[in-house]
Amino acid sequence: MKATTLSLLIADDHPVVRQGLKRILNETPGFTVTAEASNGPEALDAIRRQAFDAVLLDVSMPGMSGLDVLKQIRLMDTELPVLVLSIYPESQYALRVLKAGASGYISKDEDPEKLIEAVRLVVQGKKYISHWMAEKLAEDVAQHREGELHESLSDRELTVLCMIAKGKTVGAIAEELNLSVKTVSTYRSRLLQKMGMATNAELTHYAITNHLVE
Repeated sequence: MKATTLSLLIADDHPVVRQGLKRILNETPGFTVTAEASNGPEALDAIRRQAFDAVLLDVSMPGMSGLDVLKQIRLMDTELPVLVLSIYPESQYALRVLKAGASGYISKDEDPEKLIEAVRLVVQGKKYISHWMAEKLAEDVAQHREGELHESLSDRELTVLCMIAKGKTVGAIAEELNLSVKTVSTYRSRLLQKMGMATNAELTHYAITNHLVE
């Protein structure tokens, strides 16, 4: 009897990352990367055209973010496992993407063995979270602790916050996210209001202190 080979989609805007992931997964028995996407619309189009057993999705892509793609995937297919990949600290996105319907969250810095373990878990319908995230969730429940300030932000507001903290101008943010300068300015005003701050310097200090940027 022939062993089942699982079909995977990799969505990441960096070709080197895609090739690295593809090599690791294709060398693992039972896995085959059957499609790649360099942005959100390409990923969604691939999912419409082809059935996959799991999607590996970069959380930070230009234009349509990974979170936006994830939400669209959930509208199209509530069961398709989506493992979110990121260079950002878990404190920034892990809980947010899990709440949005991701099957797991893993850092791109993890060893290939961890990646393979994560993919195997999510294709079985299970969740993959790190020991750090499991401990944080348990700690929050035990202490009934209120969320951090940034947890009140929308996904787009959080993205703008992190980009400001990296020193990007409103114009640069607008271009990268494919938004108008006015729209980005509105997001900035909203997040300043929600967080009780007045300047980019305060936002940057908060983001660095709370490990939202590297």
